[in-house]
Amino acid sequence: MTTAFITHRDCWLHDMGAHHPECPERLSAISDRLIAAGLDMYLSFYDAPLATLEQIARVHPAEYVRGIGDSAPESGIVHLDPDTAMSPGTWTAALRSAGAGILATDLVMAGEAENAFCSVRPPGHHAERARAMGFCFFNNIAIAAAHAIEVHGLARVAVADFDVHHGNGTENIFANDPRVLMVSTFQHPFYPYCGTEDPAPNMLNVPMPAGTRSDGFRQAVTDVWLPALRAFAPEAIFISAGFDAHYEDDMASLGLVEADYAWVTRELKAVAAESAQGRIVSMLEGGYALSALARSVTTHIKALADL
Repeated sequence: MTTAFITHRDCWLHDMGAHHPECPERLSAISDRLIAAGLDMYLSFYDAPLATLEQIARVHPAEYVRGIGDSAPESGIVHLDPDTAMSPGTWTAALRSAGAGILATDLVMAGEAENAFCSVRPPGHHAERARAMGFCFFNNIAIAAAHAIEVHGLARVAVADFDVHHGNGTENIFANDPRVLMVSTFQHPFYPYCGTEDPAPNMLNVPMPAGTRSDGFRQAVTDVWLPALRAFAPEAIFISAGFDAHYEDDMASLGLVEADYAWVTRELKAVAAESAQGRIVSMLEGGYALSALARSVTTHIKALADL
């Protein structure tokens, strides 16, 4: 089986304004690097479908979803908060991003791909049940995980989040849900300034101080993530793949490198092979230094595809 690569040109249409770090060039950098590295011939490419209201409403109230659609401007840019804005292309891009996770889940559950990477924007892990924030509108990874549970009947799914920012939205949606285990690492104290105060039992958050490098990250994964994941025995693993903990990314102050992303991907693949028939769905979250982002995603995909 191959690794699926899912994206859509509509994801380039979301625009939060000049000089915003969450820019369309992020996806171009990834695509260009994949081709330059010769990986395109090893992947199966798919266009992301539009997610439906029913699919999104498994984790977001229907009135919230409709409100996001109603907020989309016909021209210009409308801010939902100081960080998060909509352009005329945002609504369709957000539906494609959520739809990518749905398709990825269907592909790995059908055995048509062992795993999948969704190169999409806007990202999702800051979107809470009824709140857009942190560049995010719909929680793409939560929508995909809920699809695996509700449509494919999985009893246990895991979410692994190595973005430099805590995935507060995913925690908000799945806290105290025994069907979901979330493991995460993130810089702390740092936006969104949460994740450390009395998390739910199914939330294993590992805050890391600014300046943490490879050894600290790998120790957190080895000591906290992996034992918990193996005890939980997930039937599928969903990765919130943010690459803004890279040392070249000046949006934050951690010091990971490409080798760390390759390593954690291989470790998660080992867990998936034990209990999940290898099933992994990975979705792009952060990562704003374009060269570092492209190199890191390429490394991540190479590990997913055993290349």
